[in-house]
Amino acid sequence: MKSFRVLVFAAALIMSYAVAAAAAPVNCTKKIESFDFVVDYSGSMMMKNKQLKQDKILVARTALKRVNAAIPALNYNGGLHTISPNGKIIEQGPWDRAAMDAGLSKLRSGFPVFGRMTYMGDGMHKYEPFLSSMKRDAAIILVTDGDNNRGSDLVEVARQVYASQRNLVIHIISLADTKHGEATVKAIAGMNPESVLVRAEDLATSDAAVERFVLAVFCRESNVLVLRGVNFAFDSYALDNKAQATLNEAANLIKGQPNKRVMLTGWTDYIGSDAYNQKLSQNRANAVKTYLSNKGVPSSRMSAIGKGKSYKYDNKTEEGRYMNRRTEISFE
Repeated sequence: MKSFRVLVFAAALIMSYAVAAAAAPVNCTKKIESFDFVVDYSGSMMMKNKQLKQDKILVARTALKRVNAAIPALNYNGGLHTISPNGKIIEQGPWDRAAMDAGLSKLRSGFPVFGRMTYMGDGMHKYEPFLSSMKRDAAIILVTDGDNNRGSDLVEVARQVYASQRNLVIHIISLADTKHGEATVKAIAGMNPESVLVRAEDLATSDAAVERFVLAVFCRESNVLVLRGVNFAFDSYALDNKAQATLNEAANLIKGQPNKRVMLTGWTDYIGSDAYNQKLSQNRANAVKTYLSNKGVPSSRMSAIGKGKSYKYDNKTEEGRYMNRRTEISFE
């Protein structure tokens, strides 16, 4: 069993609600009571990110703004702090989306790369009294490239935090670009099976990555399965090899719950007429039902319903339209 979840996959069977980077999920059961964005503000974060051609701190800022926009409005406590140097931008307290966005805007580049040493371990250690005051369950969302060239070892300090703090999980938004940095973030993520490790570049550019991260950190798992690999080509209800592999997993899961009925819901993107998309979404739901039946799930347990057009994801982007062309499974 993996000791932590690395959210780098593009197609998998996951427990999920729908959420775009700019809109929070409607249905979300709170998983935590408080969170804090803790941002590495050292000299190495002022260096360029090779993928996005921006200073790493700017990539971090974009990623956090997109996550903040997608957090469900469920009365969390939240805060924003920096390490190396340590600083408080937003004090831990009732989270406000607009206030957090304004606070994140204060993260800026332009500081010296050299001479701005990285005391990440010491900085995290100084925050332990503050961490003790957070409402439980709590999440620290640490944004870092993993470099630590002065003071206490960050990995060891993270281990001490877990030893002293109950019901707190450290999640990592990584900008690591060295072997040492990669080893550091993976070691911290590996300390807790609930820890999420995700690349900042993915959060900065992908609605799907933001969705997965927000759901994993902020929401408890639901009884709705989004068949992430079964999203269909445009104007099609054919199941490709990727879709079939995902449905094989779904069939095993359904057969493991023999006393529950299954609802299969098909959706389309917004291109085309309402009538056409209603028929297409029904065909997609029927295709999934037929495949699952052939894999041993009794047809009598399954209902297939086409819902037509979906607006849960951004239909203005190719990725959003792809995500809207999906099938969901729910249990009754």
